[in-house]
Amino acid sequence: MRIGLREANQRFSRTMKAVRGGTEVVLTERGKPIALIKPLHGAGENETPTRRWEVAGQLRPAAKSVPLPPWTPRRVRGKPLSRTIREERDSS
Repeated sequence: MRIGLREANQRFSRTMKAVRGGTEVVLTERGKPIALIKPLHGAGENETPTRRWEVAGQLRPAAKSVPLPPWTPRRVRGKPLSRTIREERDSS
């Protein structure tokens, strides 16, 4: 991630959040890189790629968690699917 000094100063919290998420930040002055901010070794190793994308602003977390309905197996009439697959393989 590249960011100018002025913008980094104005958005310091967001910049540090990105670093905590494992992103290296290159600070630029008039388009020329002058510094690199990167997480310390070991920091953020346990974070998932999804969390890093959230921190970088590339992914938004869901507004609310929707519970899934309970799963119940369904009985299907007829022969088992595995037998049908075996028969198809044998006939080829």
